[in-house]
Amino acid sequence: MQDLADALARDVLAGSVDLEDPYFFEQVAKVVGASSPTLQEAFMTSIRIRLAEKRGREFLNKALAAKRAGTKMPEAPREAEKGGH
Repeated sequence: MQDLADALARDVLAGSVDLEDPYFFEQVAKVVGASSPTLQEAFMTSIRIRLAEKRGREFLNKALAAKRAGTKMPEAPREAEKGGH
């Protein structure tokens, strides 16, 4: 089930770009949840993980670029100090 949810999450996030709606996953979650709350939770977990990985990778790339350019390193978001959400 997790593989199914993760594949859907991957496809929905990719489709969100084409739809120009970064929150399209919320609508999909409602549709999925109407039939299977269990799949909905697995889907949302995959969405959160994929979005967090994207943010982490973007931060890493900015930090590496700053280091190479000899400029100030970016600061982590304030919510990171509190342990996330």
